[in-house]
Amino acid sequence: MNHVGSVVVKKAARIAGLCVMMSVGAVLAGCQSDPDIDISKLAAETEPPEVLYNQGLANIKAGNMGEASRKFDAVDAQHPFSEWSRKSLVMSTFTKYRLGRYADAIASGNRYMNLYPKSEDAAYAQYLVGLSYWKQISSVTQDQRNSVKTIEAMQRVVNEFPDSEYVDDAQAKMRFARDQLAGKEMQVGRYYLERKEYLAAVSRFRVVVEQYPNTNQIEEALARLVESYYAMGVVSEAQAAAAVLGHNYPDSQWYADSYALLQKGGVEPRENAGSWITRAGRRLLVGT
Repeated sequence: MNHVGSVVVKKAARIAGLCVMMSVGAVLAGCQSDPDIDISKLAAETEPPEVLYNQGLANIKAGNMGEASRKFDAVDAQHPFSEWSRKSLVMSTFTKYRLGRYADAIASGNRYMNLYPKSEDAAYAQYLVGLSYWKQISSVTQDQRNSVKTIEAMQRVVNEFPDSEYVDDAQAKMRFARDQLAGKEMQVGRYYLERKEYLAAVSRFRVVVEQYPNTNQIEEALARLVESYYAMGVVSEAQAAAAVLGHNYPDSQWYADSYALLQKGGVEPRENAGSWITRAGRRLLVGT
């Protein structure tokens, strides 16, 4: 009995112990009258792998993602570790992503990467994992765990598959995720600043400057440091933050506001070689 026939026998045995199975024909004939057995489904699930795979592709073309996913899963379940299984696993990841079943897509993609990390479709599978995390990123008012996961997954695309066609978009998705993480820090920092908890506010704005310098939050973070340090009476650090802001973003409204705040106290932006802000400022890359 060939492999497909063996699978049929095992499947039929699990459904009911009513039939004496010597061949596929014996299974179908002996069980046809059992109302609990869907003969058409049993036959569909035991098609040759290439037939199931092509049916999956046809369903994708027709827009039937759910049915396509079921076909690919059937190949993977019935013919594990075969080439058809490998191809079906990556397509299953794709269909689950398109269906919005992101947790399932991540699990499927990670399984693919564990089994076939050097295959021709590995870059795509890893990219789909990253996209599935990216699709779940929430607003900065909520938990940013998926932003962290997006960066981890997309960084793997960049590191392990630097020549793949997915690198540019992977980097764009990472930039977005970093913006979200920086935005979360800014939200919390502003919360503390409004309540005049200046040390707590400074710690949040510092994270943005040191860890997320090339995000769209950096200008405000520097301006908020000017505001926080000035309110604390640590004028030299306020001046240093304003100097970094002015050097990198001279036309920014945030700089104009920071400059005006210092002017009220009779001081101006001034670099402080011993300040952490000055050291961090040297790493800023304007326009990236």
